[in-house]
Amino acid sequence: MTALLLGALGLTLSLVVPGILANADWPDRAPAAAVFLWQAITLAGVLCALGVVLAAPEELTRTSDKPFGAAALVAALVVAAVIVLRLLWSLYGVSKRSRVRRERHRLLVDLLDRVEQRQELGADNVRVLQGALPLAYCVPGREARVVLSDGVLQVLDRPEIDAVLAHEQTHLRHRHEVVMESFTAFYRAVPRPLRSRAPLDAVHLLLEMVADDAASRRTGPGPLRAALERLSDAVPLAEGVAADPKGDARRRRMARLAVSHTRSVGLNAVVTAAALGLLVLPTVILVVPWLGEALDKWPLR
Repeated sequence: MTALLLGALGLTLSLVVPGILANADWPDRAPAAAVFLWQAITLAGVLCALGVVLAAPEELTRTSDKPFGAAALVAALVVAAVIVLRLLWSLYGVSKRSRVRRERHRLLVDLLDRVEQRQELGADNVRVLQGALPLAYCVPGREARVVLSDGVLQVLDRPEIDAVLAHEQTHLRHRHEVVMESFTAFYRAVPRPLRSRAPLDAVHLLLEMVADDAASRRTGPGPLRAALERLSDAVPLAEGVAADPKGDARRRRMARLAVSHTRSVGLNAVVTAAALGLLVLPTVILVVPWLGEALDKWPLR
């Protein structure tokens, strides 16, 4: 029964919940808590998969009146180890490739930097590149960079530039690239039939909203909204995230900046509690009782 419950919960978290949560409107009012909820959903899905692998052999041998032998336990542990190692290997691969690309990119923008324009902005980690196309993005890493093009400096005034810088600095300060790398690694490690891109795109948008909120608190929502309107779709998306051809993500961000809003303490608390509950559900409520019973019947005890 434990394996069936964990399997049902895992499939629900993998196939049903992402679509519902991605289309919900309330995460816009609590983006940081919503990111935590997405992380909890992802981790709970992994825990459910591990629980099914460990619980199913014991339950099958119990129903067939055969003892839960050491071979079955070892086989279950091996499969569980494969799942964990696959996730870790995927995370290692994504992190390594991203790190190499970012190091090359950082060296390139350092070489092409227009020092005289950068010094006018008064930020050490900002680099300005020649180009009429308005671009603004960050290059995370140990020596992080915020990259602007000449086009940005030409179309934005100083308050708007400060808002863009504050937005990108928030991405760097909160290490949002680590969050995106973890979701990308999980997406690539999950078997294709169970794979959903909704968490990737939803978390990317929520992280943009987190950075928007930080920039708005520093410069006010007006300059940031004006900067987004002028930059339009020229601001590139994070690595590994598909473009938004319909502009839905941008419209949601603009709508948030168009109205004054304060942090909803109650909503943040409820979402955080729900995320913690998801982590507790498969581990304590379902797995712990089964584990105690399985160990009692383990023949090598």
